[in-house]
Amino acid sequence: MRIITLLLCLMGITLIATAQKKQAVSKADQLKKEAALQIQNNYDQYKTAALQIWDYAEVGYKEVKSSALLQQTLKDNGFTIESGVAGMPTAFVATYGSGSPVIGILAEFDALPGLSQTIAPVKTSGNKNAGHACGHHLFGVASAASGIAIKQLIEQKKLTGTIKVFGCPAEEGGGGKIYLVREGFFKSVDVAIHWHPGSENLISTTSSLANISAKFRFYGISAHASGAPDRGRSSLDAVEAMNNMINLMREHVPQETRIHYVITKGGLAPNVVPDFAEVYYTVRHPRKEVLQSIFDRIVNAGKGAAMGTETRMEYEIIGGVHELLINHSLAEVMYKNLEMTGGVQYTPEEMEFAKKIQATFDITPPPVSNAGIIKPLKSEREGGGGSTDVGDVSYAVPTVGLRTATWVPGTPAHSWQAVACGGTEIGTKGMIVAAKTMAMTAIDLFLYPELITKAKEEFEKAKGSYQYKPLLGDRKPALNYRD
Repeated sequence: MRIITLLLCLMGITLIATAQKKQAVSKADQLKKEAALQIQNNYDQYKTAALQIWDYAEVGYKEVKSSALLQQTLKDNGFTIESGVAGMPTAFVATYGSGSPVIGILAEFDALPGLSQTIAPVKTSGNKNAGHACGHHLFGVASAASGIAIKQLIEQKKLTGTIKVFGCPAEEGGGGKIYLVREGFFKSVDVAIHWHPGSENLISTTSSLANISAKFRFYGISAHASGAPDRGRSSLDAVEAMNNMINLMREHVPQETRIHYVITKGGLAPNVVPDFAEVYYTVRHPRKEVLQSIFDRIVNAGKGAAMGTETRMEYEIIGGVHELLINHSLAEVMYKNLEMTGGVQYTPEEMEFAKKIQATFDITPPPVSNAGIIKPLKSEREGGGGSTDVGDVSYAVPTVGLRTATWVPGTPAHSWQAVACGGTEIGTKGMIVAAKTMAMTAIDLFLYPELITKAKEEFEKAKGSYQYKPLLGDRKPALNYRD
């Protein structure tokens, strides 16, 4: 009898637990529908904001109007705004709610110099000095939209906890997030969520490349290049000598290494020996420790070039980002929500625009219909050709992200085609997919604390004994790096 009674009790407990789980799932689904509907109902507002930032096209640390627009949007929706944080005038933290969990959503809004383009499927010069060739005008608005959707659920007491939207300037080489991490703004955050514009819909499970960028400045002696060449010491010669040594060094670095440079200053007249020249370098590698050793060799090449040309060299580290630490448990949660949201569907007019864009590619493009497909979840760790300061966030807190099709399938980032697509509803539709997916992922994290626990366990294991240290040292934000 006791055994039967015990079995009945256990069955009862199981049934209750199952019923509670079903109820929780039902609640999650309902809240996700509400959040997605709230975002969709405000599509026109978010589209207008994104296209306004697209038109501003402000480069890193100069995003005054773009940052102000996002801050005002969040403030109008009840967020408390802390502006100018971590020594960056355009950085901000928007907060709503109280207590745990604390979910952070990353927002970017900087453009790229020299990529002005109109909303046309043919290359034009545009009328600006910069363009949103990486889609950060969409990035910031989608993040704000998802934050607002979560805020409303907290306000209605359907969720409990805190939502934060981090306004992160100068992702393109300025490393704004690094300073936010360094100054401790993520210490209270349980999970960070982000996204990025792209040409397909997927969850980010491929790491990025760690990088260090620096400007090497050489100081020589000016003289008449023909009348008194022996009196001069050419800073441009030093730059060219350094570049030559680096190009020879490419044979003797790990094959995953990427090194690129531009000569930003090389003199003003050929008959004057330049007394000042500058070269801007970026070096990348999948692992931060290998990256540091390669950068040290680049510095030595600069020193050698100065010695050989009898000039003086100084260098300034502009940025340095960690590789991305992937959190697979969070990726699985976000993937289910991306599948639930679905991809991007084009109208006949958008389909025609897309085909014209694809006609400009130098590759055979994938089908335009790929914009509506969700790519399968993969488990890659190393790879990718780009770098991001989200990597530093991922070493401070469990982090998860996605990409959505804001550009025509096959479009490369940092291209005029990406700028053109970002100024159309092809871009803003993909932006809304991202906003919905991030909000739905946040809802899961608010409702199921065990997901956060699991993510933190994976985070600690992946990080190991490594103690975060910024690759750019203790320098202040390079607010004028685009000058």
